[in-house]
Amino acid sequence: MANLAVIPARGGSKRILKKNIKLLKNKPLIVYSIEAALASKLFAQVVVSTDDKQIAKIAKQAGASVPFMRSAEIADDHSPVSLVSLDALEKLDPDHKIYNNIAQLMPNCPLRNADDIVASYEYFLQTKSQSQISVTKYGWLNPWWAFKKEDENLQALFPEALKERSQDLAELVCPTGAIWWATSQSLRKHKTFHTDNRTGFELPWHRAIDIDDYDDWKMTEVLMELNQ
Repeated sequence: MANLAVIPARGGSKRILKKNIKLLKNKPLIVYSIEAALASKLFAQVVVSTDDKQIAKIAKQAGASVPFMRSAEIADDHSPVSLVSLDALEKLDPDHKIYNNIAQLMPNCPLRNADDIVASYEYFLQTKSQSQISVTKYGWLNPWWAFKKEDENLQALFPEALKERSQDLAELVCPTGAIWWATSQSLRKHKTFHTDNRTGFELPWHRAIDIDDYDDWKMTEVLMELNQ
C-alpha cells in the first residue's frame, strides 16, 4: 500500500515568529519531522504543504517534496489542519489511484522519531482503523480535577470526579500532533482525522511534546540535552 506523508507548515506563526524554520539545536524545526518521515521508509512521498517560500526552500533542501504552494484559503489561523492534508491528497492523487493511507506529521513535534512513525503505522494496520491519532498521558496533572476560571471563581469541569481517589478514575490521554494516520477513503469522506471510530497510538510524553510557545521550546531543548 502506498502511503503519503503530509507536513503542514504555514508561514504565519504568531506565538513564535517563523517557528517552523527557527533553529532548534542548529537545525530548522521542520527538518526534524522531514528527516523522521524519510528515515521511516514508509512513504512514497513526503510532502510539505506551505504558503511560505522560505519554508519551501528549507523543506526541499532537507529532502521533502513541495509540489505546490498552499492556497491562502487554508493558510489562515482558523482552517482545520486536516483540510490541509486533504488538500494535499486531492492535489497529488485526484483519481484516487495512488495513496491508500495518509500520515499527518506536525512540524512542531520534533522529538517523535522514525521508530515512532513505524510503530504507529504497524498499530494502525493491526487495529484496522480508519483513522488514528497520537496521544500521550497527562503525567502528574490529573485532568479529572480540572477547573475552568470564570473571573475569580473556579468551576469544576468534572465535579463528581473530585469525590474520587485518583487511582479510581479512568485514565485519560491527551492528543498530540506527532503522528496522525487515516485511510485516504476515510479522510476524503469525513474531511477530518477525528472520526467516531478513531483509535489512539500512545507516545511517551518526552517524545510527544507539541511546541506552541516559548516555554514549550525551552522544554524541548532541555529534553534534547537529556537525550544526548
